[in-house]
Amino acid sequence: MTAFTIYPAIDIRGGRCVRLVQGDYGQETVYDESPLDVARRWEREGASWIHLVDLDGAKAGHPVNDRLIGEIARTVGVPVQVGGGLRTRDDVERLLEKGVARVILGTAAIEDRAFVEDVLSRHGGHVAIGIDARDGYVATRGWLETSEVQAEALACQLAEAGAKTFIFTDISRDGMMRGPNVEAITALARACGQQVIASGGVSSMADVETLAAQAREGVSGAIIGKALYTGSVRLEDAVRLAEAAGSSGR
Repeated sequence: MTAFTIYPAIDIRGGRCVRLVQGDYGQETVYDESPLDVARRWEREGASWIHLVDLDGAKAGHPVNDRLIGEIARTVGVPVQVGGGLRTRDDVERLLEKGVARVILGTAAIEDRAFVEDVLSRHGGHVAIGIDARDGYVATRGWLETSEVQAEALACQLAEAGAKTFIFTDISRDGMMRGPNVEAITALARACGQQVIASGGVSSMADVETLAAQAREGVSGAIIGKALYTGSVRLEDAVRLAEAAGSSGR
């Protein structure tokens, strides 16, 4: 059976649940004053994982909302994964000690390879590599900068270093409700031979179904943000579809 998991996203800025458009901090919509309440809601509606992003941390280069993130991890009964500003071993281990099940390393994968390889060797099963791409090249520092490193090349290098889980975002699709870049997501999974979670652009149940159909290629899940908050996708329906895809062995 090929599993496919839905990850409802909670982006935290200033202690509130928000969404940005294409990572633009100037285009923010506040959806809830309490990220903890949102996490409880997603758990009630069937989430088996929750995806948290510390937007302040991504911009600052170190965790900012870690106290709130720890409270969420301790309160909900499902595992949480967290990204945003994790650049040191202390940052990573502090979040893991707070009950976070998986940390996501993004900018550090480009700027500090030795750190990433050290964390993978120590906490491999609790680490995902976040690859955020703009026109095929990896973006860093909360998407404020674009590197000269190609996404597929980075994934292959880090897979060799022990990375088992990748989260791929096509920035051009994030928050735009235009559908995910299925071709790029699947190509990354094939290239690195590891599990890839799709992020950015899911706007309908058809998008969820299309991604779930790629589970055999290594696409192991989808992070859904804006579509849940606008109501264009209901979490219960997405979870049900994902479970059906897994049980059918698609």
